[in-house]
Amino acid sequence: MARARYLDDSSIRQFDATIERVLDDRVVLDGTHFYPEGGGQPADHGTIESDGDTWRVVDVRKRDTIYHTVVPEGEDQAMPEEGATVSGSLDWDRRYAHMRYHTAQHLLSALLLDRFDAPTIGNQLYHDRARIDVGYDRFDSTELAVIEDGMNDRIAAALPVTWYTMDREEAESTLDPERTRIDLLPDSIRRLRIVEIEGTNGELYDRTACAGTHVETTAELGRFRATGRTTRGSDAERLSFVLESDVADE
Repeated sequence: MARARYLDDSSIRQFDATIERVLDDRVVLDGTHFYPEGGGQPADHGTIESDGDTWRVVDVRKRDTIYHTVVPEGEDQAMPEEGATVSGSLDWDRRYAHMRYHTAQHLLSALLLDRFDAPTIGNQLYHDRARIDVGYDRFDSTELAVIEDGMNDRIAAALPVTWYTMDREEAESTLDPERTRIDLLPDSIRRLRIVEIEGTNGELYDRTACAGTHVETTAELGRFRATGRTTRGSDAERLSFVLESDVADE
């Protein structure tokens, strides 16, 4: 199976790889930094290049391996050949926006669990907005203000975000299942990637099993603003939010 290099380092924008398989309009690389759609996070886009030819990467999916759907940029341009070395380039604005919103979702999930005992039951993020579904009756205007203030306090605190892998059996026996939500993962996944957000004074603010991409500090998120709420059944709420200020790209 293609190595999911994005799990090790989310900051890589360009990389080299070898084409292992070509299937119609899809290619399989021996290793990739393109994130495949999943966990509420959309797939990365970008390009791959080889010998002067360029193909746009328009979708990435993970099945038995990671498949990149590509579109040739040149007229009558063929698909890349198996065994060819290619250079991959991510659409970094899109990826970085997803990293910020995914990290904000983790921060929000932890806050809602701590303040309102409201567990996350679903989420979806985009490059310019996100939403989260939680187990709660109904948030009123005062509670939404509490959520906004709490999020922006944690963003301003520049909390470190880190990740590592561990054996599932060890994780199930040592980590808090309410926060990590390991029970939601298929039994076939035996090696877990754990994402942590460190709180102030060195205590742990959040710890979650997640294979998404994230920024390295909450200071990169910008200002959080709740944009609305809707009722999702008798005991679920959907919160929508945006991250208003863009972070300077160093």
